[in-house]
Amino acid sequence: MFDIGFSEMVVIAVVALIVLGPEKLPKVARTAGHLLGRLQRYVNDVKSDINREMQLEELKKLQAQVEDSARNIERSVTKEFQSAEAALNQTAQGVTEPVAAAVASIEAPVAEAAAVPAPAATADTTAAPKA
Repeated sequence: MFDIGFSEMVVIAVVALIVLGPEKLPKVARTAGHLLGRLQRYVNDVKSDINREMQLEELKKLQAQVEDSARNIERSVTKEFQSAEAALNQTAQGVTEPVAAAVASIEAPVAEAAAVPAPAATADTTAAPKA
């Protein structure tokens, strides 16, 4: 972390022993160790937060790409469905018109026949034939 070699640490320890004395040195060393540990934990927490944010940002970009693709697919499917529906409607219209004309041509003679009165039933027409 600080790139301090063993010889440099020995020099620092000797200077600390001379400056602080043998009674205060263990307490100061313990306090320095605790502070260094807190500093390392803080740095690790910051690193993990940064990594988490980077991953979250990547996931957001990926989500946006997926949503974009889904919208494009939805548009293309809707467009294809509408064109197929229009083609089916045209085909149905093309079939409906000839059928309607055929029905009209059949109904006209039936209507005329219904308008002509039926002959009256007489005894000659209702009698059974003789064998």
